[in-house]
Amino acid sequence: MESLSVLDIFKVGVGPSSSHTLGPWRAATRFMSSINDTLGQLASLQIKLYGSIAKTGKGHGTDIALMMGLSGEDPVACEIEQIAPTIKNIRQRKTLSLNARYELPFDPAKDIIFLKEQILPFHPNGIEFCAQLKDGSVINEIWYSVGGGFVMQENDSNKSMGAQTSLPYPIESATELSRWCRETGLPISGVVAENEKAWRSAADTEQAIMKIWQVMSECMFKGCHTGGTLPGGLQVKRRASLFNERLLKTATYSDYEGWRQAIRDSGEGFAYTLDWVSCFALAVNEQNAAFARVVTAPTNGAAGVIPAVLQYLLTFNKQFNQQAPDPALITRFLFTASEIGCIFKKRATISAAMGGCQAEIGVSSAMAAAGLTELLGGNPEQCLMAAEIAMEHHLGMTCDPIGGLVQVPCIERNTMGAIKAITASQLALHSDPSQAKVSLDGVVKTMWDTAQDMSSRYKETSDGGLAVNIPISLSEC
Repeated sequence: MESLSVLDIFKVGVGPSSSHTLGPWRAATRFMSSINDTLGQLASLQIKLYGSIAKTGKGHGTDIALMMGLSGEDPVACEIEQIAPTIKNIRQRKTLSLNARYELPFDPAKDIIFLKEQILPFHPNGIEFCAQLKDGSVINEIWYSVGGGFVMQENDSNKSMGAQTSLPYPIESATELSRWCRETGLPISGVVAENEKAWRSAADTEQAIMKIWQVMSECMFKGCHTGGTLPGGLQVKRRASLFNERLLKTATYSDYEGWRQAIRDSGEGFAYTLDWVSCFALAVNEQNAAFARVVTAPTNGAAGVIPAVLQYLLTFNKQFNQQAPDPALITRFLFTASEIGCIFKKRATISAAMGGCQAEIGVSSAMAAAGLTELLGGNPEQCLMAAEIAMEHHLGMTCDPIGGLVQVPCIERNTMGAIKAITASQLALHSDPSQAKVSLDGVVKTMWDTAQDMSSRYKETSDGGLAVNIPISLSEC
């Protein structure tokens, strides 16, 4: 059984795509590690991209991510402001500094090859590294970016997660999760907390979770205070900063906590709350589209849903909005949300290239709905019901990014996912799960069945849907 930690589902990285940016970046760094002893002997290097990752790679910054990874940069710690000049330098000099140590002739225009009509058998996001050594020998490795920043090397499933971890409460399905909750008397977050101890201490996990939340909240805050136009050629104007300024009647706040309290104190009512939930989600995914630092939740394209819903709770619920957020509260929310994401990854997919946008926004909405429900007093069955409701109403959602960019319709879809999560939670809290006609396991299977039936045109290829019906061509981006 695959063992997944909360820190596998929530990963700090760089936008705009977990599968087309963070995944390739990770694959490149792992390839560098595998050939580390021969770096000084390399004569040339080519990278071939296949299928979905080739079709939308330019818009998703796949080439940029690969070059950053080959240069030895870490997506968690690299200076965001240095990405553009680093890539400009590589393109101008036509030279890579492998792991910042070895100079290698490399022309991105020729040495990163986009094979749009070729798909490797295992997954639509295939990456082949072809290194030729000075003695004429060749090193080839094929990697797959399988969604959410996870990568796997061909013919070696252990490359994605490392060694399997034995957990006290192994979980493969919602049914198993429900059983553990009944047998232990623990909420979903409690079961997850016990499992996390197999990887690290409770204190270390809470510290890591609070770092995750810090990145999420900073992303929201920065997105609400950054104007202008998003990169890529679609000329999409940022809206979160305009929302923020209009709702607060001022352009800036100096710190996150002061901003959060100002939001709470500056208005009330359904429309006001709705505007802010949308604003929170827009802010994160506008940052994501601008190659900023975000958290996969469970993907970059859906990174705004969970922060928006958690921020909604911390700002507008009177039980939680009076002081600085309690780390235990945030940890419980993200623990519960992460386990729902794990179930979808294990039994279906969190890759839009495999399942369309239902695998991204749909899963993130289900995760957020479960986390919110637990904190609002719902029992484990109501949490699972909330997750089911949220996904049920995303089934069949296609992935059709215009120009191959994670902008239209992707950014707005995060607002819809957040609102659906809140609605799903409220429905579950006022319902009896024993009377439900659809189980979470049933909707997970349905999502996977739908993914398999869905045309490839609607799976992050920009070959169908809005991507071909809006009057803009890929050449304009």
